[in-house]
Amino acid sequence: MKLLRPLSPERLALYVAMALVLLFNLPFWQRLWEIVSPLDGHGVKMLALALALTTTFFYWVLLLFVWPRVGKPLIGLLLLSTAAVSYFMNQYGVLIDQDMVRNALQTDGAEVRDLLTVKMALTVLLLGVLPCWLLWKLPVEYRPGWRRLGRRLAHLGIATLALAAIAAVGYQDFASLFRNHRELRMALAPLNYLQASTSYLRKVTAKPQPLQQIGLDARQTAAAHDKPRVLVLVVGETARADHFALNGYPRPTTPELAARTDIVNYPNAWSCGTETAVSVPCMFSAKAREQFDTDRARHEENLLDVLKRAGLTVLWVDNNSGCKEVCNRVEKQMRYDEQHAKYCRDGECFDEILLDGLPERLAALKGDAVIVLHQKGSHGPAYYKRYPPAFERFKPVCRTSELQQCAREDIINAFDNTIAYTDFFLAQTIRLLEKQANIDSSLLYLSDHGESLGENGMYLHATPYLVAPDAQKHIPMVAWFSPGWREHGGPALNCLKAQAGQRYSQDNLFHSVLGMMGVSTALYQRELDMFAGCRQAS
Repeated sequence: MKLLRPLSPERLALYVAMALVLLFNLPFWQRLWEIVSPLDGHGVKMLALALALTTTFFYWVLLLFVWPRVGKPLIGLLLLSTAAVSYFMNQYGVLIDQDMVRNALQTDGAEVRDLLTVKMALTVLLLGVLPCWLLWKLPVEYRPGWRRLGRRLAHLGIATLALAAIAAVGYQDFASLFRNHRELRMALAPLNYLQASTSYLRKVTAKPQPLQQIGLDARQTAAAHDKPRVLVLVVGETARADHFALNGYPRPTTPELAARTDIVNYPNAWSCGTETAVSVPCMFSAKAREQFDTDRARHEENLLDVLKRAGLTVLWVDNNSGCKEVCNRVEKQMRYDEQHAKYCRDGECFDEILLDGLPERLAALKGDAVIVLHQKGSHGPAYYKRYPPAFERFKPVCRTSELQQCAREDIINAFDNTIAYTDFFLAQTIRLLEKQANIDSSLLYLSDHGESLGENGMYLHATPYLVAPDAQKHIPMVAWFSPGWREHGGPALNCLKAQAGQRYSQDNLFHSVLGMMGVSTALYQRELDMFAGCRQAS
């Protein structure tokens, strides 16, 4: 390594800045290229200015950190983390914002294992580990004392002037560009994940807030019934509305539900987020999507609290990565890491584990209840792990988490198999409820969000809502009411089907469940209750 000539810290900062811009930010340049294409004089100008701006900005920032003893470790950590983030952005077409950071930190071990691939290891090795090794061996020549400080200030001054000049030349263009395409800042690494992580950590480490109670006036006012009423609320995972045959998808992905005449399908339903960490708290919140804030929701009661306060039995059964703090104050069963011989393998369980023991629980009920079943559903990228072998109806399937290695048809086959298994799971749950003669029952299913399956090079979900494609927001939703429920004050089936084509969203859940369970509170808004207009007198 003596053949390597010593570098000045300023030159090191410039080389690292150029590497970050050119090697770690392919998604950023792809998006910018699409925006300015087809190339003309203005497009070439924008690309050149963007290259100069990002390189100069990263250089300016790195100049603040390349000091003896701390420069190399900090740059090495930056390269390793940016290599990992760059892999996920390249592989799945994701953008990085605060919600994505939250989603990543709340991911469970099984999901992490699905994301750890050979390609990821090679990417981190080539873009992270190897440069770190070279950096460690590379001699850096630091000038002594005041000379070092003077030279650094001079370079900072030159970089500042360069930034000012670039801004002066391209201010109007950049202002318009970033105002109309806010997703660009979420594609620029490492700025995106550093900013998002800082914002997220600032919020989670803030002084704990007192829990804000809601619905203190909640009580059941519905007429007494001979049998307890039980709502099974199935919270799906990553299911797309346009892959449900009930919604016109040409493949038979929902044969069991389609065979029933007592199902109400809602083809125009929409999520309030594009990731579980946002959608689940949002759908149970009393606030509409436009007013909902994920961080504030951690300190505020939700639908389950109101139901419990009204005297209902509330149970959350989970086969996913947890309830995202929604079920903190109600009874819960986390089943996703069990070792059940029939339903579990390789550290994960199929969704049928959610029904294990449920008949006994229902038989013991003495009053009205809401039971939430949180599915693993269609969670990617390892779709092929989400269903038992008997449900591999569409073949061949993609059997890797590195989705870009698979033909898109194979990815869709695997995803559609997960929908077919969800169809079976929902039908099986309804059959289970029909056998419970001691209760009047209902089922409401809605997915938390959708999924991208390679359209425009985008995979998975969690794209910021404003720029997310409909595939990540348009969700399936299905309702079922037992004859006993409908006969005793429940909604009329024909009326529900006549109204099913209206646009609904997860904002409707809070008020619809209150109405279904006969819970009176000032929070209830009848206009958001999906079933209110069809409810019959008991």
